Amino acid sequence: MTSTEAAAIALHDHAVLWSTGEIRASDVVNAACDALVAGLDTPGLRILAACTRAEADYDVHDLFPAALDELGLTFYPVGSEAGREAAVRALARRMLAGELTPREFTFHLHQRHGHELPLTERLAVLDDTYDILEYGDRTVDQVDAEVTAEARRLAAHPTVPAEPTDSPS
Repeated sequence: MTSTEAAAIALHDHAVLWSTGEIRASDVVNAACDALVAGLDTPGLRILAACTRAEADYDVHDLFPAALDELGLTFYPVGSEAGREAAVRALARRMLAGELTPREFTFHLHQRHGHELPLTERLAVLDDTYDILEYGDRTVDQVDAEVTAEARRLAAHPTVPAEPTDSPS
């Protein structure tokens, strides 16, 4: 994978994490800067990267979808199931990169989605398993391995079907 491909994936991950409230707008601006440094370059991306932290909360909402579109990346509407699923996959990649422990990953997803999102049901069950380890015959390492395998499965499919961002007229 080239550095521009990795930067595009990272930028897309930031898009879905921002649209689901997982990260701040200033994180999006930082990701835009990283994408420019990695070699992605469009007018919209440059404008987004030029935002100050103070401007980010106000401007990212308008600038980010256009910048993603210029790069051929999907922007998921806030609250969409496809966006939530894409965010889960982005968080799985973060866990695999060592930014979250398996326990933190399952706990966060269980808190955020409960047992309601089919994509995260197995992880919610594994989060419950962590809670009862002292009463069973499984170890933390065994559950961590199952969570890691599930995260790999999720991360191996980085895209989900796009939902339209405009309502029909």
